[in-house]
Order: sequence, then C-alpha cells, then structure tokens
Amino acid sequence: MTAGAVPDLTLMTSQPRSDYTLVDSGDGRKYERYGDFHFIRPEPQAMWSPRLDDWPADAEFIPASDEDGGGRWHYANPAVRDGWELTWNDKVRFHASCTPFRHLGFFPDMDPVWRWMRAQIVGLDMPQVMNLFGYTGVGTLALSAAGAHMVHVDASKKSVAQARDNAALSGMADRPIRWLVEDAAKFTAREVRRGRRYDGILLDPPKFGRGPNGETWRIEMNLPDLIADCRQLVDADSRFVFLTVYAVRMSPLALEALMQQHFSDLPGKVEAGELAVAEEGGRLMLPTALFARWSAA
Repeated sequence: MTAGAVPDLTLMTSQPRSDYTLVDSGDGRKYERYGDFHFIRPEPQAMWSPRLDDWPADAEFIPASDEDGGGRWHYANPAVRDGWELTWNDKVRFHASCTPFRHLGFFPDMDPVWRWMRAQIVGLDMPQVMNLFGYTGVGTLALSAAGAHMVHVDASKKSVAQARDNAALSGMADRPIRWLVEDAAKFTAREVRRGRRYDGILLDPPKFGRGPNGETWRIEMNLPDLIADCRQLVDADSRFVFLTVYAVRMSPLALEALMQQHFSDLPGKVEAGELAVAEEGGRLMLPTALFARWSAA
C-alpha cells in the first residue's frame, strides 16, 4: 500500500461447524454450541434482538457487576463442569472446559486464521513456525498437522501443560514441537540475539498479562517492540506474520500502520481487518477481534 492510500480492510469469518457454532445472539449475549453442548456468554457487541425466543443451555456465564470483569458459571448440566473433547478439522483433538475467564479453552473464531496460515506454508519442507501466547495449543497443533516444526510459547505453565495434553490427545506427542513456559517478549528478543529465523509467526497477545517471573505485559506499551523483534526473525523467504488483538480500544488501521512500518521492506503485502463469527442461518456476523498480517504471497 502506498503512503496516504486508504486500506481495504479484510473480514475473516468463522463458519458454523461441528466443534463450534454461533446459534443466536442479541441483547448483549450470545448462544453457542461447542460440540454437543450449548452455552450462553456475555457479548457487548450483540446490540440487536435475538432470533430465538428460548436458549436452553448447559451452562451460562454470569458477569460480575463491576467493569473489571469477573463473574461465574452457572451450570444446568453438571456434565460440562469437568470438560469434554472436541475435534478441529478432523485432525486436532483437544479438551474444552468452562474457564474462570468466561471462554472455553480455545478461541473458535481463529478457525479461518489457522486455515490461512496452513495455506501459506504449503510446499515448504519442514517450515519453522512460532506461536507466541500459544495458550492451549490448538493453533500450534493445527499448524503441526500441516507439517510445521513448531515453537509454542506461553507464560502460563498450566496452559502449556494443557497444550501438551492436547497434543497427546491428537496423537501428536512425538511431533517436532518445542513447548516453552516463557515470557513471549523476552523469548522473542533472545531469538533475535541468537540470529534465529522463522517461516511464520503467530501472535495472539492478551490485553494484559504477567510472565512466569512476574514480567508485565501491556499491549499498548509492549506490542510495538515485539512486532519489531518479530520482523528480525523473518526474511524475504518467510511466509507470514499474523497478529490478532482482542478486547482493546484499538483500530485495525493502527495495527496495519504498525505492521507496515516494520514489514514494508519485504516482498508481499500487509493487510488488516476483523475476525467475525457467522451466525447459524446466515442472519449476521458477530465481530470478535482485530488482526493485521504480513504475507509473502
């Protein structure tokens, strides 16, 4: 994109499928199906009226009254308390559960991102890919199943342990995956000093977080330096860098400008836009996150 040009924002949409479907939404909530179970969760962007009159759910997350988050799950079906198995794309098996943070152990709107990244590495022999803030590893396993040699980084020991359990559940325990309990920013800076190179990098940072040694992450403050370091880890033969951002007051235009600053010297293109989930029946699309990406093709 040339200086001063108006960017074309891109929409990446997650469609209804067996592991996840947005059944209905409205009045500040969403009604979702994860495998065989149904859940109700808060959704501030669902400002319209719901399509259905009744939402029979196995569990509902009731938010706290303050603005800092919090809340708890209310269970109509005790069977979901201990979690259950789901499968993505017939390859990746993983354990879903009702977490204290209102989500269910993975982010289903990442489905088109995982598919897009897999397409970028087609034809590469043993592509090297890093997943920063890798959480429970569904994205790592999606790329590993496509032949990538993975580096999975997350500051949470519990999340990395769950990711390894998901790898075993998927029959991928012996795949070339490095599982690291590390602060993502510090690890990436060390990789730059080591002169490492990657074919692809996925970043899915939280708004706020802490590293294993008490390091503090604030996305507005720390993201620019992390993106600069990621640029040092890719070259003209690399395939992609993909950044997603959730729950912040930020524009995809800002993310695109940040990526353009660091990746415009490489061949390919920088794009930005939103992730969304298509509601069952095609009535509407619910926005979920912002993204920016660089790709060689």
